[in-house]
Amino acid sequence: MSGSETDVTVLFGQNLTKSITMKPVLTKPFVLCFITGVFSFVWQPLHAQKHVESLDRGLVAVKNPGGVFLSWRLSGTENPATTFNVYKNGTLLNGKPIAHATNFTDAAGQLKDEYTVKKMENGRETEISKTVKPWEKPFLTLQMKRPPKADDASEPDVKRLEYFPNEAGVADLDGDGEYELVVKWDARARDNAHRGRTDPVFLDGYKLDGTHLWRIGLGKNIRAGQHYTQMIVYDLDGDGKAELVCKTAPGTLDGKGEPVLLGDDDADADYRSENGYVLEGPEYLTVFDGETGAQVQTIPYYPPRGNVRDWGDDYGNRVDRFLACVGYFDGQHPSVVMCRGYYTRAVLAAYDFADGKLKERWIYDTGTSRDGKATAYGQGNHSIDVGDVDGDGFDEIVYGGACIDHDGKLLYSTGLGHGDAAHLGDMDPDRPGLEFFCVHESKSCPAGMELRDAGTGELLFGLPSNMDVGRGLAANIDPNHRGYEFWSALNGNVYNIKGEVISTKKPSANFRVFWDGDLLDELLNGVRLDKWNGNGVDRLVDFADYGATSGNGGKATPVLSADIFGDWREEIVYFSKEDPSRLMIFTTTIPTEHKRVTLMHDHVYRMKVAVQNVVYNQPPHTGYHFAE
Repeated sequence: MSGSETDVTVLFGQNLTKSITMKPVLTKPFVLCFITGVFSFVWQPLHAQKHVESLDRGLVAVKNPGGVFLSWRLSGTENPATTFNVYKNGTLLNGKPIAHATNFTDAAGQLKDEYTVKKMENGRETEISKTVKPWEKPFLTLQMKRPPKADDASEPDVKRLEYFPNEAGVADLDGDGEYELVVKWDARARDNAHRGRTDPVFLDGYKLDGTHLWRIGLGKNIRAGQHYTQMIVYDLDGDGKAELVCKTAPGTLDGKGEPVLLGDDDADADYRSENGYVLEGPEYLTVFDGETGAQVQTIPYYPPRGNVRDWGDDYGNRVDRFLACVGYFDGQHPSVVMCRGYYTRAVLAAYDFADGKLKERWIYDTGTSRDGKATAYGQGNHSIDVGDVDGDGFDEIVYGGACIDHDGKLLYSTGLGHGDAAHLGDMDPDRPGLEFFCVHESKSCPAGMELRDAGTGELLFGLPSNMDVGRGLAANIDPNHRGYEFWSALNGNVYNIKGEVISTKKPSANFRVFWDGDLLDELLNGVRLDKWNGNGVDRLVDFADYGATSGNGGKATPVLSADIFGDWREEIVYFSKEDPSRLMIFTTTIPTEHKRVTLMHDHVYRMKVAVQNVVYNQPPHTGYHFAE
């Protein structure tokens, strides 16, 4: 395939066999608000939000050449027309309540000043934010406690490596309305396909002021690597404080230093083989208290390994491919899902958590049948997505080339097979519901790069492939084309929502981020943030200038990207190249006239942030069309 427009065969679904003109129609509920003399449509998902975290105002202040930039959070539970007053050292700064945005620049602001924001309702101030002082730089430094090099008597001649922060989960662990981070530490991590022992994985809970809440050591019987430890950090029981759920084993110590064990299992047992794989011994699933790190409940991990060959090989690669997610399968309460396998057999086990106990909701098992059309066998990705894709008010799981319904039964399977990169969101504003963009690994695939209806599996457009299409990105980058744009490692083209080539100069295919203040996506690759200009990119920020570095080798991903505080733009979390014990949480200081609810109160976005640490990091998208 040459990569030119004329050389590419584009396959369309039944409803899009030709290029057609579509008129915008109101297919989704919306909120109509009157802000500063103009009507503003704020689109919402088809069904009401399941549950939103009770968050504080998230006020941040940053010193920059223009003074002090402030931004704060608008909650999804608030009236979009809510206005605000900004105070410096107790003095009101704005002449009239701020209605058009949730950011403000104090041109005379200094590092010594203190700021608060007060909410206005019916002409009176009803709520005051926390008092903050400006950051000296455009990032918050979080000083962590780096684990020491591993001390393993079973390998006395091995040169020990330093630990590095790998990925993170974000949630309110202590119920104070402010997010905390759970950081995963790796040293000698390995891909499942590679033999060799790894060093123990550690999980740390931190407040944003650097307070170290706890450390969980997963022990020598949990192998380190992107495909092994998948952690869910989320409020599962609705008490306002998030739990941490992950796979554990004998040798795991909770945040209180207590062993995680079942029955007569031996905490000192070493189940590692000479090749470093852990193919025997007990496997657990543990819920930890998010505030203290203490073990709440441990149960046997399901499914067990069973016959290793049933998962696709005999040496321990495919049997230990794990995924995890959280979803609202009854429409009202979150359930945690732990998954095993995706190249061949796949098993998903959903649990509810209440009163300190896990209760099985359903289990989906492909079995060993190789019919990928009849089951999700062989359809799983190195990522996972959750949302109400069929409009019934309940969440489904998009498992790569397949989709599991809210009741744990197969909704559909495309048969297109395994893939690396995938994206779920409302990408086409002229179609109801959500779309799913995915690239596939098969070297003979009728749609190695595809856009499909997330609820039905209907192919909207696809590009045939004879290669492993390892990377692909969906993002709304071009104002001249309605809806999202798409590109991948398959060729050098950028496509619009109809599958038409709009450029032959594709940008990076890594992360998308809201940063500069318009309603289009910016593009993040490693530590460089770019803006699409219609036929290439312009550099916005090089975070390396501040000493930041990315992780996961050539994947070049941040520790986390999410709307952690401030207005609706996203924060980007890296670690310091000079001192990996320091996290650097970057926030934008670019003013914007757009007023939007915090992205973390959009359900599809929040579900994706909850699984961003799962295997190959993928950026979150909203469940409603954000721009245009």
